[in-house]
Amino acid sequence: MNILVTGANGQLGNEMRILVKNSADNYVFTDVVDASEESIAMLKKLAGDDIKTDTEYLDITKLDAVRKMVKENNVKCIVNCAAWTNVDAAETAGDIVETLNAAAPENLAKAMKEVNGLLVHVSTDYVFGGDPYNTPCKEDQKGTPTGVYGLTKLHGEQKIQATGCNYVILRTAWLYSEFGKNFVKTMLNLTATKPQLKVVFDQVGTPTYALDLASAIMAIIEDYKKELYNSRSSLTYAKVGVYHFSNEGVCSWFDFTKMIAEYSENNKCDIQPCHSNEFPSPVDRPSYSVLDKTKIKTVFVQKVPYWIDSLKECLSNMIN
Repeated sequence: MNILVTGANGQLGNEMRILVKNSADNYVFTDVVDASEESIAMLKKLAGDDIKTDTEYLDITKLDAVRKMVKENNVKCIVNCAAWTNVDAAETAGDIVETLNAAAPENLAKAMKEVNGLLVHVSTDYVFGGDPYNTPCKEDQKGTPTGVYGLTKLHGEQKIQATGCNYVILRTAWLYSEFGKNFVKTMLNLTATKPQLKVVFDQVGTPTYALDLASAIMAIIEDYKKELYNSRSSLTYAKVGVYHFSNEGVCSWFDFTKMIAEYSENNKCDIQPCHSNEFPSPVDRPSYSVLDKTKIKTVFVQKVPYWIDSLKECLSNMIN
């Protein structure tokens, strides 16, 4: 099957490059930015010099460009890893955030609707947060975003659903990897160079290793292929819907940082807990956004790794 990956030079896209290295399917990796030398070096370190690092240019805000790419490559599945993800900057960035997080996914959904393909779209725990929660958020829970980022991601979900295409929307949280800029890489540097850090302890969620999310996406694609090849007529995918995926377990940003320091042996940094209001932000972040993963584990028989185990693996890749 021919599969298109958007935002391929980001965290998730790069992890997918690693997983599909020996796939029998044909993957077309696209982005609007070139891969960094650092990311290419890490890809080769983790997967060998023969890893596919080339990227085709595709602006997913242009529907005609998406349709052309889908037609020329006979694409039957799109994995959308592209988004505006700078939460604070989204508050003042203007229309571009809605364009990238809502209109562009709608374009991808329309393109898949036209060829009866599947769109796998990555969303976020930031669609929640406006109401106080103390139990893991379920997929059918009402979205109550507190900022532009979460609101536009929620709009993206709604626009995808409205097209009537085959879709799987995966909400995830606290994503990190060996690639790009993320919390783990930032704290790895800070705990190695600063004598003391303050980190918030009143925001609780679950970290997600991008490699684990990529593995879940691969499992969904394999399931879709089985249904596609077993179908004698045009396929309406039986497992269309919204799913949650993060690693197992719960922690605060403070706990997360403590583990990063411990497993990287940055023991000289004094890490102290603090309240969110000590770090003013233009947007209120969810104080509790743990995602309930019962549905994805049941429907796709997914075994989800524990967050500390995945953190150890990622740190080992970066440090060794």
